[in-house]
Amino acid sequence: MTYTELLEKQITDRLKIDNPWWITDVIPAYLSEMKPRMYLDIFYPIATNSSIRRAVVLMGPRRVGKTVMLYHTIQRLINEGVPSRNIIYVSVETPIYNGIALEQLFTLAKRIVGKADESDENFYIFFDEIQYLKDWEIHLKSLVDTYYNTKFVVSGSAAAALKKQSNESGAGRFTDFSLPPLTFFEYVHLKGLQKNLKTQKMVWNGCDIATYLPISAQQFNKAFIDYINFGGYPEVALRTDMQNDPAQYVKQDIVDKVLLRDLPSLYGIQDVQELNSLFTMLAYHSGKQFSYEGLSQESGVRKETLKKYIQYLEAAFLIKVIHRTDDTAKRFQRETTFKIYLTNPSLRCALFQPITENDNEIGDMIETAVYAQWIPRPNVSVNYANWKINKNEEGEVDIVGLNVALQKPYWAVEVKWTDRFFDRPNDLKSLAFFIEKNKLPGALVTTTTQAGVKKMPFGELLFLPTACYAYMVGENTINQTKCSFGL
Repeated sequence: MTYTELLEKQITDRLKIDNPWWITDVIPAYLSEMKPRMYLDIFYPIATNSSIRRAVVLMGPRRVGKTVMLYHTIQRLINEGVPSRNIIYVSVETPIYNGIALEQLFTLAKRIVGKADESDENFYIFFDEIQYLKDWEIHLKSLVDTYYNTKFVVSGSAAAALKKQSNESGAGRFTDFSLPPLTFFEYVHLKGLQKNLKTQKMVWNGCDIATYLPISAQQFNKAFIDYINFGGYPEVALRTDMQNDPAQYVKQDIVDKVLLRDLPSLYGIQDVQELNSLFTMLAYHSGKQFSYEGLSQESGVRKETLKKYIQYLEAAFLIKVIHRTDDTAKRFQRETTFKIYLTNPSLRCALFQPITENDNEIGDMIETAVYAQWIPRPNVSVNYANWKINKNEEGEVDIVGLNVALQKPYWAVEVKWTDRFFDRPNDLKSLAFFIEKNKLPGALVTTTTQAGVKKMPFGELLFLPTACYAYMVGENTINQTKCSFGL
């Protein structure tokens, strides 16, 4: 047997192992037993629509369930009557595939299932961890243009690389789909905690608002703190052994690979330690207001380099920059200050230690968790408002929904981890000023346990427990619901 024949036999054997449904009509049991991400119902019709000649690029941070979602998509296709031998899965990172073109793998797979000459049949092919193939976007674009009856779906964890290359080379041929870390809504259902919630309608500014309230606020708040510490990744959320050592699992397998391998290889970053130090500082201070001037002085990194690093970290879905507006919700022409949030609050736990309700940083991490529900929301512009009251005092509103066309706010939310303002709503002076200045009907304020509506001279305030608010925003984000009243 020649080397070429031996290699082809090894590839054939590997493809058979990775595609057991060619024989059994089912994906491996350990995968079918996993609860699907709720994003599957959004992803599935996009990934399987063969009438549109576009490949789908599934991207997102490491370990959020992209590969499992591909397998669940495959099983659903089989359940809906697609012949199992017309579905091909290839994990591009498998060493035996190194240097093999995507088209060669596709052709060989069709030969294995006896359909090498079936040009009229519809095929579905899934290339997992596509970033391990050099110039993958060129290969994929060629496949889309050549094979009219095949739907190509690819995934990868080097999110920054995928996004950059997809935009540059796949215009008109690729559809990007981002899978975020677990929302709190998904976390609650993954853990079976929804039984601790009851529905309740409230009348707020003349509208019936459907809300959720906890049967046990203490238990639901504990679940929210657990989510902040461990809830961003499905596997960590379900396994206490990983929660006992999140640094081993999350930091080494997720953060370090992105910072030390994905970003440097894509952008040619020379000083990896400098980037790592910056991310560690930003993670520790998630939710704080920054300026490039201040960051430069504190870190010793030049401002232009800092801007590039922050762009890289945002492209990798590790952080999100939230822009500042003033008390009229107008953006500043020269943006000097901004807030940075982790896209997944449990990254902080992995880098440092789990947080408790009594820690000094709890307020910032609660805010980070709330923003994490908003970040994946499509076509919604969320900002924070900050303005000078006098030389020594500033006004601030935590979340502002902005009408981009009119540059006007249409809702506002104040995130609090206390019941104090439910008892003393007049203390919300910055929020009251913002409501009156922008002629808003009211605003939403979060608490630890209290809920209700309070009519104030400046507008109506809807109070909801923070954990319930995060749950509702996460639900609406997954359902692609257009936000109203900050929900």
